[in-house]
Amino acid sequence: MAYFIPAFFLFVFVYAIIKKVKPYDAFTDGAKNAVPFAVSIFPYLVSIFVLTELFEISGLSNLFNKIFAPITGFFGIPQELNKLVLIKPFSGSGALGTLSEIFNEYGADSYLARAACVIYGSSETVFYVASVYFAGAKTKKLVTPIIISLVASFFSCVFACFICKVM
Repeated sequence: MAYFIPAFFLFVFVYAIIKKVKPYDAFTDGAKNAVPFAVSIFPYLVSIFVLTELFEISGLSNLFNKIFAPITGFFGIPQELNKLVLIKPFSGSGALGTLSEIFNEYGADSYLARAACVIYGSSETVFYVASVYFAGAKTKKLVTPIIISLVASFFSCVFACFICKVM
């Protein structure tokens, strides 16, 4: 496994030579073309990070936890995991911090910790990914894909809790 990355680079280099492409020039051209893209998505990324921190610091995450507890409980998600379910679509690092809190409070081998790990691994930071992809694609039709992504993310959490309860 330690030789995978050097072998991959060697493969790409040899493949480029076979295809008569100058690898260094192709790399620098790609990097040059990526700069405007990175600049164009930067405001979206900053807004997502700022809003995520405000959501956590303001206490809104705790309020949403209390509001959505009956709904998530109905679907089989324990109340202790609500904060993770709510923060994951917004922030991967916030979700990782919440996962760490769950480990510390309930133990790494508990049902809650196992379910939290599966939730963390099986869901995506929907708003971060949407901001990157939609900014890059320059599309404004965000509502339907985000709703579909959030519903899919929620049901992945439901399924994660069910699987961890069964196993």
